[in-house]
Amino acid sequence: MRQCGFPKCGLARCGLVFGNAIAKLLPGNLHRYFEASKFVMFKGMEMNILKDKRLLLYEGRRTLLAMLGAAIYAIGTNLFIVPSGLYSSGIMGLCQVVRTLLVECMRLPMGNVDIAGIIYYIINIPIFVIGYRKMGKKFLLKTLICVTIMSGGMAVIPVTQIVEDTMLASVIGGIICGAGVGILLRMGASGGGMDIVGVILVKWRQDFSVGRVNLMMNLVLYSACLFLFDVETALYSVINAAVYSVAIDRLHAQNINVEVNVITKISSQELEREVFSELGRGITKWKTMGAYTHEESHILYIMMSKYEVHQLKAIVHKYDPQAFIVINEGVRVEGNYLKKL
Repeated sequence: MRQCGFPKCGLARCGLVFGNAIAKLLPGNLHRYFEASKFVMFKGMEMNILKDKRLLLYEGRRTLLAMLGAAIYAIGTNLFIVPSGLYSSGIMGLCQVVRTLLVECMRLPMGNVDIAGIIYYIINIPIFVIGYRKMGKKFLLKTLICVTIMSGGMAVIPVTQIVEDTMLASVIGGIICGAGVGILLRMGASGGGMDIVGVILVKWRQDFSVGRVNLMMNLVLYSACLFLFDVETALYSVINAAVYSVAIDRLHAQNINVEVNVITKISSQELEREVFSELGRGITKWKTMGAYTHEESHILYIMMSKYEVHQLKAIVHKYDPQAFIVINEGVRVEGNYLKKL
């Protein structure tokens, strides 16, 4: 009997043995028909296993890079921001203010360890609980891993002053921390905190935006710094936050909207469900027919941010490797459109 090169997995081997036993009981024509059907069935199984492996490797690479971005953020914070007495933006900055008050008022021995990371992790626990139903499971899992690395890194990496000039420290720290967060955002994760809070508020009320939520948070934070500390600390922290934001924007295309047209000949229901669950994006679809082949196909029209395109491609190719994908960048969108990170 001809061997078909089936994958060496337990399911395929069991199916092959069972199929051979049935084939021996069939007459000539039915036997040949059964052999052909068996070949098609197991070949399809082999293709699905290969698709799943490719998707697993793709997501594994992205998760590792997101973890690297989280580690870079922790390094930049403990080597430049904290030693210079500056405060990061968002909830991390709030945690650093709380840490300073605890150390100065309660005389907690901190040494070379920054407990702001531990406070940040504790604050993120209820945020994760609230955001569990609002965000995709894959996004939340990656974010949980990144927040753990960021908080653990800030608690483990010794606070060491590399440069004495405060302006230089604020700029370099902003670049390094912004690059780290930009990498993890680009890989489909986030640093927790205001990223998740902003998206939750956007889903609650459409007139919110993540940028506006971050801006309000930073206004409150740096006003508190101005009141609690001094003008110089507040101004240098604002400079650090500005450089940090620019560095993120250079690596993470969250503000670039794209329209994606997916042309596929398969039944697209499973593909659509995965786009809904993993990306949280709506789809407009219609049936079409090829002018040359006269074959029926489906067009899926999706609006999203540029950083989500890689994940969409992986989902589409999982179900239809031959799908035709057309992407237009920089389109202007008005109306009921969800702005993400």
